[in-house]
Amino acid sequence: FETNKLRRKYGRQHLFRFKTTWAVEELPDSPDDAKLERVENPQSDTLFNVRFVAPEFTSLCPMTGQPDFAHLVIDYVPSSWLVESKSLKPILAFRNHGAFHEDCTVSIGRRLSDFLEPQWLRIGGYWYPRGGIPIDVFWQSSETPKNLWIPEQGVQNYRGRG
Repeated sequence: FETNKLRRKYGRQHLFRFKTTWAVEELPDSPDDAKLERVENPQSDTLFNVRFVAPEFTSLCPMTGQPDFAHLVIDYVPSSWLVESKSLKPILAFRNHGAFHEDCTVSIGRRLSDFLEPQWLRIGGYWYPRGGIPIDVFWQSSETPKNLWIPEQGVQNYRGRG
C-alpha cells in the first residue's frame, strides 16, 4: 500500500527500500542526461572481464510509442577505470525514451566505451519480437583480447513455435 502511495506521489522515479526507510531516486528525462561514475581499477595490471546483465531493459518505439523489451549483456575488459554499477542503472533507463533497437544498443556501448576507455567492450542486445520479428544487435569496441576467457553471452536465439 505504501509503495503505491509513494509511486503516485513521485511518478517516474525509482523507489528503493532500505530497512524501513524509503529513498527516492530521480530518473533522468533521457539516458543522455544520466551521469555515469567511474572508480579507479585496483587490479589494472590484471587482464579480466566484467559482465553486466540487464534482462529487463525497456525502451519506447519511436514510431508507435509502444514499449520494447530486451535482454542486454555488456562485457568489458577494464584498463584504468571501472564503472560504478549504481550509476549504470540510469544509463539503462530508456523506458521513457523513444529510440530504435539498434540506436539503444549501440549508443549504450559507445557511451560506456568512450567514458571508461576499456581495453575492450562489447554489448549484445537481444530484443523480444514486435510485429513477429526479433532483432538482435551486437557491437564491440575492438578486436577481442587474446589470452582471456570471454564466455558466451548465454542468451538463446529467439525461437518461435517451429
